[in-house]
Amino acid sequence: MIIERLSQEHRNIETLLAILERELEVFDRGDRPDYEVIRAVISYFEVYLEIYHHPQEDRVFAKLKARDPAAAAKIGDLAREHQKGAERLRRVAHAIDSVLADRELLRQNVDTIVRDFIEQERRHMMMEDRDFFPAALKALKPQDWTEIASAVTGRRDPLFSDVAEERFDALRAHILRLEQEAEAERK
Repeated sequence: MIIERLSQEHRNIETLLAILERELEVFDRGDRPDYEVIRAVISYFEVYLEIYHHPQEDRVFAKLKARDPAAAAKIGDLAREHQKGAERLRRVAHAIDSVLADRELLRQNVDTIVRDFIEQERRHMMMEDRDFFPAALKALKPQDWTEIASAVTGRRDPLFSDVAEERFDALRAHILRLEQEAEAERK
């Protein structure tokens, strides 16, 4: 089911936001975070979210607007929300590039830009999980889901699937390491 996949992708995104948050904490302490991991997270968001995840949500939302305009109106302008998220991501990428190029940039400004991105992404996903997905499940008909599914490309998640891309190797290794550390702490 499409909504189940989108919900799983939200959980995957949350994992990456938590990693970005941990790397930001390292940066805030004055230590050097793993910029390879940070760049991989940014790249994942640029590639997968913008090219696959958000367009798929936009298709579901278009069907929701046709089936239940009142529910869609309560959710707001989803495409604009996605566009604002992409703009925040570009600011994060620019801030990280500036740090790596040793340009003058206050640590607090970097922190503010990255934290804003993390907080806004979480807020956005929470709204989708709480309001958008249930409204779509309630309003859309089986033929709507069939049409949406037929429009979806067969692109697999480049990080969280069995066809993971090589450029995300560092990020996958970091996620695995974090999961192992969390598991060790629970024992």
